[in-house]
Formats: sequence, structure tokens, C-alpha cells
Amino acid sequence: MSSIAATLPRASAGKKDELLLPALTLWLREVVRFYRQRARVVGVIASPVVFWIVIGSGFGTSFRAGPNAGQHYLEYFYPGALVMIVLFTSIFTMMSVIEDRNKGFLLSVLVAPVARSAIVLGKVLGGATLSTAQGLIFLAFAPLVGVRMGIGNFFLVVLTVFLVSFALTALGFAIAWPMDSTQGFHAIINLFLIPLWLLSGALFPVSGASTWLRFLMRINPLTYGVEALRQLLYPGSGETLGALLGTLLLFSLFMFALALVMVNRRTTKPVA
Repeated sequence: MSSIAATLPRASAGKKDELLLPALTLWLREVVRFYRQRARVVGVIASPVVFWIVIGSGFGTSFRAGPNAGQHYLEYFYPGALVMIVLFTSIFTMMSVIEDRNKGFLLSVLVAPVARSAIVLGKVLGGATLSTAQGLIFLAFAPLVGVRMGIGNFFLVVLTVFLVSFALTALGFAIAWPMDSTQGFHAIINLFLIPLWLLSGALFPVSGASTWLRFLMRINPLTYGVEALRQLLYPGSGETLGALLGTLLLFSLFMFALALVMVNRRTTKPVA
């Protein structure tokens, strides 16, 4: 009996290694591959920055409605631009799922003695890490819109950005997994994910929207990420921060569970 009991911790440790080691390997691969492609790094940050400056300056001081009266549009749009960076990085990073399938790498991983949950965890964590890092780089522009953060608020911003990144990366993984072409992936993004961002309160407040738009914005989980960032960057009114973060956590867990379901219900076709 004592010998059996002694082997239990080893077996448990072995199962953890079977999950964590492959996941960490895939995580590192995603990070290294992304930062070797400098054009992607520059594009992911530069596009939202240009969008933020052009749109923000275009609206300028004309944004004087509702609870945002007196706030310049560059300030209001800043959290939305940050979430845009996270969205672009999270989603386009998961194009690697399609590329890995077409090159045969994914098939070799699937036939290896590796749990599929480790594949999902590694890929999603890799994309979430990149998205979080890219989003935090954008915080360098925060002083330009009058944002001053203490250490506590900064860590809460990091947590919020990570939760949004994790959820969107898991969503991107779930979308990319059954697809065999990047063209189809782009079509889904244009049809579904861009409107998801547009209806998140990034461009206009929920309170100023029409009734049917307000309903769509309220059931959009990304709205709570934008609102949480807005509260942290510009403390004041709004919903309880704990409720917003709780919603984001549930969104992240749901998207990760969806990615696991997608992986376990479809076997990757071998490349001819």
C-alpha cells in the first residue's frame, strides 16, 4: 500500500508535465514566430494608432453628448483603440492554426502523445501573451490623453487586457480550427468580429445608441472590456469594476471551453 501511495504524487506530476510542457513549448513558438515577423508587429500597432488619431481628431471637440460631455473624442476613443490592437493581434495570431495545418505541423502535433487541451492552452496562451504585450505598448500614449495611473490601477489594466486577449484568442482559435483557408478566416472576421468591436462602445457610448443597438451592445461581452478599461483609465461613473471583470472572466472561460470542444469534435485532415 505504501508503495502505491508513493507513486500517486509521481503520477500526478507526470500528468502535469504532459499538459504544461507541450503547452509552454507551443506558447514559446507562437511568441518567437510573431516577433520574427517585424511587419506584423509594426502593422498591428501602427494601424490602430493611425485610426485612433485620425478618427479622434476628426470628431475632436464635437463629441459633447450625454455623460461624456466635456471629454475630447481622442480621450473617449483611447480604450477602444487599445481593444482594437488586442482584437487584431489575438485574431490574426490564430491564423497560425490554419498555416500549421497546411504545412503539416499541426498533424504531427495531433498524432504525438500530447493532450489536445495542451494544444489549445499553448496556442491560446501564446496569442493572449502577444495581444497583452501589444496592448500594453499602446499605453505609452496614455499621458497624451491625460491618463495618470497608480500601480494598483496599472495591474488592473494589465488583468483586463489579458482577460480580453485570452477570450478573443480562444474565439479566434475556435473559428480557425475547422477552416482550411485564410480567405475564409478573413471573411468571418469581416462579417462577425469587426462588428463585435464596433458594437462594444469603442466608437460611441451605449447610452447614446438607439434601443436595438443598445440591446446588442449590452449582450456583447467586448463591451464590458472596453467599459472596464474606460473606468480604470478615467475613474468616475459606470458599472462596478468587479462586475465588469467577472463578466470578462466568464467570457474567457466560455471561449476557452468552446475552443476545447472544437478541438475534440474535429480531427485534422492530413495534408495531401
